[in-house]
Amino acid sequence: MPVKSIFAAALALLGASSALAGPVPIGPAATAFKVGSIRVVALRDMINAVPNDASVFGPQVGVPAVSAVLRQAGAPTDALPLGVDALLVELPGHTVLIDTGLGPKVGGALPRSFAAAGVDPAKVTDVLITHSHGDHVGGLLTADGGLAFPNATIRMAAAEWAFLKSKPDNAALAAAITPKVQTFTPGASVVPGIRAIPLPGHTPGHSGYEIVSGKERLLDIGDSAHSAIVSLAKPEWVIAYDTDAKQGVIRREATLAQLAASHERVFSPHFPFPGVGQIVKRGTGYVWQPARR
Repeated sequence: MPVKSIFAAALALLGASSALAGPVPIGPAATAFKVGSIRVVALRDMINAVPNDASVFGPQVGVPAVSAVLRQAGAPTDALPLGVDALLVELPGHTVLIDTGLGPKVGGALPRSFAAAGVDPAKVTDVLITHSHGDHVGGLLTADGGLAFPNATIRMAAAEWAFLKSKPDNAALAAAITPKVQTFTPGASVVPGIRAIPLPGHTPGHSGYEIVSGKERLLDIGDSAHSAIVSLAKPEWVIAYDTDAKQGVIRREATLAQLAASHERVFSPHFPFPGVGQIVKRGTGYVWQPARR
């Protein structure tokens, strides 16, 4: 779906309730590309419509400041539609899924995106979780509470697993996935060809995942940045989703600076689908340069 259509869908949803921030059902999509010799597929789940009311973006600067950034980028100022996407990585001996979206209980399209990619979810051997917010772990279970990826080991940082289990709302999820969970320490090689990158601040065990094949690399940045416009133009602005706001800002600024300098390709699950491109320095901030298809 074109970016303008995504904005239209999100704004239509928001029109029903100006206070609403929530998922917008959207059709499945699967976009394949290569990292060296590795096939990687971006999979669409949903859109999360966030109203521009300073509840999430710009709580310390206010709506006019956020609107100014959006307007300068040529984007609508009513809301910020964020993608909710996942990444499939096909490695020798491993079929890896990074994050799982919001899930079928709220109308997520991930299972249909798997079908579009020609991959059976039962073939997934490893599910890597960047962090335990609902738009990344909701798809671990089917609509009836079963395991969506029954043959997969679920991997996340030890600090993130502890964080997930500390939340009462996650009790059913934790009980269902406990036999499948394996934790790791920051910086670990989680499967051959993929290394966990510690990115704390958004949550205690928030991790990125770097995919390496030959001389090529791709970093899944998780929730290091949410809006392809606001998070990049103003990385110093707090985002209310971050568990540790101060650390979140520090980590975001450092990560974006490093990526702009290295020109490494990035996958961002919340940027416009398929979420693959590069971070480019511009003035005091950054801009998103989508990969050419």
